[in-house]
Amino acid sequence: MVVKMYFLSSEHNPPHIHVVYGEYLGVLDIRTTNMLEGDLPSKALKIAQEWTAKHCNELIKMWETENIYELPPIV
Repeated sequence: MVVKMYFLSSEHNPPHIHVVYGEYLGVLDIRTTNMLEGDLPSKALKIAQEWTAKHCNELIKMWETENIYELPPIV
């Protein structure tokens, strides 16, 4: 799984991340971990949601400051 955060003018609230899992993609709300759009398989979605919840504060900080730093990998 690869987690991406974009800072393009087309990006919008709520704060969210893009999760790529092979040919699948999901967009997760950072605060609620709900999938806003995408087609992640349920097992991958659950793993991504757990990781997002665990790193919520860091992800929100990155979203607000546009300062990206490395977080522990999804395991």
